[in-house]
Amino acid sequence: MTRRIAVLGAGVAGLCVATELSDRGFDVSIHDPAGAPGAHGCSWWAGGMLAPYCEYENAEPPVLINGQMALAWWSEKTEVAHKGTLVVAQPRDRRDVARFASRTEGYETVDSARIQDLEPDLGRRFPAGLYFAGEGHLDPRRALTDLVARLRAQGVGIQTLPPAPERQIVDCRGLAAQDRLANLRGVRGEMALIRSRDVAFTRPIRLLHARIPLYVVPRGDGVYMLGATMIESSARGPMTVRSALELLSAAYALNPAFGEAEILEFGTDLRPAFPDNLPRVVEKDGVLYVNGLYRHGYLMAPALAQQVAERITGQMEALNATAD
Repeated sequence: MTRRIAVLGAGVAGLCVATELSDRGFDVSIHDPAGAPGAHGCSWWAGGMLAPYCEYENAEPPVLINGQMALAWWSEKTEVAHKGTLVVAQPRDRRDVARFASRTEGYETVDSARIQDLEPDLGRRFPAGLYFAGEGHLDPRRALTDLVARLRAQGVGIQTLPPAPERQIVDCRGLAAQDRLANLRGVRGEMALIRSRDVAFTRPIRLLHARIPLYVVPRGDGVYMLGATMIESSARGPMTVRSALELLSAAYALNPAFGEAEILEFGTDLRPAFPDNLPRVVEKDGVLYVNGLYRHGYLMAPALAQQVAERITGQMEALNATAD
């Protein structure tokens, strides 16, 4: 067992693992053939919602339990907006609000007046909703950049060459690790970045839409990330016209003023997922694999990174005790 660790992958999982290990005094190197984070990785296209209670509506308890510590972890590393999450539905879909509430916790039931108080630009178009005050959000691209800068200040850079053979490997390559983890699959996600000078939201808003549930995440300066789709497909490639129309139509249903917004980017990614959609740390042939983050990358990566650091530390302490 060595204190020299090589982390494979410079996405959110790899950077979080490297951060935890470096903070605990390990000699860490990061290796990614693509170099620094960017549009080539799914972490670049994430929503950045730190929303354990909202995600629990359609996830297992580990997502809620481990996700709750993510706000504090990220708040020490980058800018996090602690504004909560607002879930709304149109009048014909208000039963979906009750269904959503029955599957989670940590919310306040809100009426149209309270919704307008929280987000004036929603007006009184939505009769019922849920407000999750304990949630937050971040800008994923800024978060990745801040982690890279923090690591570089500690002497940890990103290398495009393979690691030296004497280093212990922690594999955080996401879907690229299918060559070692055969049960990984890709889940396609699609998003849009738009800019609107006519809409001023301060927190993520989830619309329980009849055809395509939408989330809108403010990025500042009138920029919003629109996300919705989870497609069981490993196909790469640009967004389809149908997906773009549905995504933008759902945004228009949330606030018609989005009809005049500028489209800045369309993006797609493939999220790595295990069959149960739960991320985990797997040990195989002496390598630790951190993978299966699915749609919970920024929410779950800090907890997994801590698990890795504690596991390696525990193994080293056990070996030292045996040697004594």
